[in-house]
Amino acid sequence: MELRVQDGRAVLAGSGDAGEHEVDPHTLPLGAGLAEALHEWAKVADAVSRTDSPSEGVAEALVTRRGRQLAGRLAADMGSPVRYTDPVTGDVVTVDVPAAEDEPRPDESRPGEARPDGPDDADAAEAGQAPEPTPWGTGLTVSLITAAVVTFTVFTLSVGLGETSQWLALLANVLVVGGISPSVWLARRVPVWRWVAYGVVAGVLAAWLSLLLNGLL
Repeated sequence: MELRVQDGRAVLAGSGDAGEHEVDPHTLPLGAGLAEALHEWAKVADAVSRTDSPSEGVAEALVTRRGRQLAGRLAADMGSPVRYTDPVTGDVVTVDVPAAEDEPRPDESRPGEARPDGPDDADAAEAGQAPEPTPWGTGLTVSLITAAVVTFTVFTLSVGLGETSQWLALLANVLVVGGISPSVWLARRVPVWRWVAYGVVAGVLAAWLSLLLNGLL
């Protein structure tokens, strides 16, 4: 079975007597939420492949990483190896079924799935170590700094363009936000990067609020 992205949707391809056929993950008895997660990943992967932005490299790496995680979950649910076609590079790799001793307990995540506190905590649990506590202090500091930089950048750019045309300023905001959205969406579950994602969202919202108060938008 092969996992691939086609027209913004995740499909599973297999070969039989009638040749190759593709099925929707929703038609298979997969674990809770896996089919939805596959389609969500496929939509973001398709958006990243169509977007040219400075953060494209980061977004592509996140798409690849998330795809491998989901392929691991799929292999565990199906009980057989899964061929994974990377939507970014086109490379095809085979993801094996996790060993029996690696199966999670009910309170743990599935193989290849990031737990709410991030993949590092899952790795620590597999190694027999206690999960590291969430670094709220450092994380919020990173978020605040990122938010300040994003707020200043978006506000300054909008004010400068607004002197020429308010419609031009609005268009620039739409293009910037549209370009970084895929990266921010994927980064929200990645340790360290999730704090940057929170800061970006907060910064954009703060900049827009400031622009509204100044009557630019």
